[in-house]
Amino acid sequence: MSNAVLSVESITRLFRVGGLRTRGTLHAIDDVTFEVGASEIVALVGESGSGKSTIARVLAGLYPPSEGRILFEGQSVGRRPSRRVRGRMPMVFQDPFGSINPVLRVGHGIERALKLHRPELSGEQRHDAAVSLLERVGLLPGAEVLRRFPHELSGGQRQRLGFAQALASRPSLILADEPVSMLDVSIRIGLLNVMRDLRDREGVSILYITHDLASARYVADRMIVLYAGRIVETGRTEDVISHPQHPYTRLLMSTAPDPRLPLSDDASLTDLGEPPKVINPGPGCRFAPRCPLATDACRVATPRLRAVSTDQDVACFAVTGE
Repeated sequence: MSNAVLSVESITRLFRVGGLRTRGTLHAIDDVTFEVGASEIVALVGESGSGKSTIARVLAGLYPPSEGRILFEGQSVGRRPSRRVRGRMPMVFQDPFGSINPVLRVGHGIERALKLHRPELSGEQRHDAAVSLLERVGLLPGAEVLRRFPHELSGGQRQRLGFAQALASRPSLILADEPVSMLDVSIRIGLLNVMRDLRDREGVSILYITHDLASARYVADRMIVLYAGRIVETGRTEDVISHPQHPYTRLLMSTAPDPRLPLSDDASLTDLGEPPKVINPGPGCRFAPRCPLATDACRVATPRLRAVSTDQDVACFAVTGE
């Protein structure tokens, strides 16, 4: 991708687990490669425990990668990203209080971020910039919201505040880790529209981490499906949703069926187990124990992503015919 803001090249993150006699290695993410383009929203989807949030934390510098390389705006990111990189690639957390001090007024966090990342601004300019940031994410009137305490805001408003704080450093990419999962369904659409506005009006790219396929379909340009730390399918969001190829993607789709489509008798929609604990994993496809299409080859070799159409890649022997 010639206009990639972020390029992730074969990153792996391992954790040592267990005690003295039962030591093991947890493969939280394994050989993950993808890109995020300029002014693009990419959804990273999968069940809990699939490694989505670990990827976000590696990108944010909270965990160093065990292997692999990260390129941001064309430059290699080391094991500890610089302040400039952290400012240009901030994170919005699932729990808004993860980045908001509940005992200080709203203005404190935003103006502190402005002081850190835009030191050329005077105190009055920081105040005006903070008001503008709040209003750009739909918190009106900004001057009044600036004086409130976080507990005076609703959950949706607090998440908007998280995006406003992220914008303070003039980011090119925002890591949004399940930002709508704690919100009522009735107000999720408002925050998703904020994300779309940031892409369309501000030119900000977003890596949107979620288990909610409906919200991913609404907001994302492309989708990456993750299972047990590995990417199993990628493509344009509408292509993946309308024509899912990997059995795991089809399983995810079966949990949120499209009411406009007829019932399917496809055996791949049958869930035959639970996600694996990837501690000292052996060879083979990690979805094989749950997959009705699995063959002996799936249990001894790991399928790689292969193109099945112009914009869709799948890691599945049954689909690619390998």
